[in-house]
Amino acid sequence: MLDAVLGKLARQNDPNVLVGFDTADDAGVYQISAELALVQTVDFFTPIVDDPYTFGQIAATNSLSDVYAMGGKPLSALAIVCFPEKEDITVLEQILSGGLSKMMEANCTVIGGHSVRDPEIKFGYAVTGTIHPERVLTNSNAQILDALLLTKPLGTGVISTAIKKGEAMTTWIEGASRAMTTLNRVAADLAGSGRFRVHSATDITGFGLIGHVREMALGSDVSVHIYSNRVPVLEGALECIRAGYIPGGLKANRDFAECTVGYAPGIAEDIKTILYDPQTAGGLLLSVAREDAAPMLKALQEAGISAVEIGEVLPQEKPLIKVS
Repeated sequence: MLDAVLGKLARQNDPNVLVGFDTADDAGVYQISAELALVQTVDFFTPIVDDPYTFGQIAATNSLSDVYAMGGKPLSALAIVCFPEKEDITVLEQILSGGLSKMMEANCTVIGGHSVRDPEIKFGYAVTGTIHPERVLTNSNAQILDALLLTKPLGTGVISTAIKKGEAMTTWIEGASRAMTTLNRVAADLAGSGRFRVHSATDITGFGLIGHVREMALGSDVSVHIYSNRVPVLEGALECIRAGYIPGGLKANRDFAECTVGYAPGIAEDIKTILYDPQTAGGLLLSVAREDAAPMLKALQEAGISAVEIGEVLPQEKPLIKVS
């Protein structure tokens, strides 16, 4: 729906806009000088875990992720708060505390924010980062024969749905919370280090893996092959799917993007489904030159990132995305 609306808006044609909303990238990039550009993003949402402090951490991690996905360094943040008038104020204190802890970990300074009364709690940040204009990582520069590396497992959407229904096991919640509160900082630092030829990047969030792969493929004029048996999945995620804990966003993602996907025979339905699961604070998807994929994967794993090679970039053909 948003895609349809944005397509009708007038373009401002500002030459300093290096990345706008045309390619559905993770953040906007605005050039300030020959050596400096701003990376800007905003994200907020309703609680997806019961613990307020953890929710604040997840919201901050998620907001920072879009800056990391562009190769940027987070600099400052503004908090966005919607909070019920009669809710216990200590809940808000814990949410803000959790968010601040992750902003401090990222060396990103919270310099203010805005709050409104709302019957439903919502929280997030508008984050500004910096980057050299010639080092911007976009979702539209994947190269044929690149390997695709994913830095976090899938499944936070279906597990969050199980949490809301009171059906999630403790180990599932712990695993999902750990993934959603792990910054993409280390992976982004490696991607921008110059040691490896990283051609394109995006973070896996609300559109799910297939939705973000679709954007990368369309923006880069390529096709993508996903190895479904290599895609990492959180503990409990497939059990949630089999039990029917399917978020509305997953169904919307599948309705929108599945027309671009071709499946090899024999892929289980739960595996197909998890590919569309909307992620919160998901991992980075990196399109890396084939020769650099193995050494980068090793570097990520040695840094404590459970990265996996999940696919490859192919010449453009139909289907746009092949899943085997």
